[in-house]
Amino acid sequence: MMEFFQFLDYSWTKALHIISVITWMAGIFYLPRLFVYHAQTEVGTDQSETFKIMERRLLKGIMNPSLIATWIFGLWLAFPHEIWSSDAIWLHIKFVLVFAMTGYHMVCARYVRVFAADANQKDHVFYRYFNEIPTLLMIAIVILAVVKPF
Repeated sequence: MMEFFQFLDYSWTKALHIISVITWMAGIFYLPRLFVYHAQTEVGTDQSETFKIMERRLLKGIMNPSLIATWIFGLWLAFPHEIWSSDAIWLHIKFVLVFAMTGYHMVCARYVRVFAADANQKDHVFYRYFNEIPTLLMIAIVILAVVKPF
């Protein structure tokens, strides 16, 4: 299996993974912020329709491709080094948290559809708190990846 992963240099793969993560995180921080503002607008206004376009484009044009690239390059980095069988507990916890971030992404996608259908029932305060979740996940993921405490 190692031969399959060798056609793309480790350094390039790591760089592409980091770029993908940064792009994904930018979107995952910005989209819930749009929800905060969107929740404060009246349904049917020009401003509400503009938010729908912004949310859809951010999700489909930036966040979804970045999510996919993050997973591809991340797994590309992990598999050839056979760290799955090691005692790298930090990596297993990191993957659980990355799955949680992916779940958060999916919830954001659901909210984009809810806003697009003019069916939002939550207020801006909910989205302000909702917006903090990826920050906490990101802090834990970065600490696990860099410090490797376990």
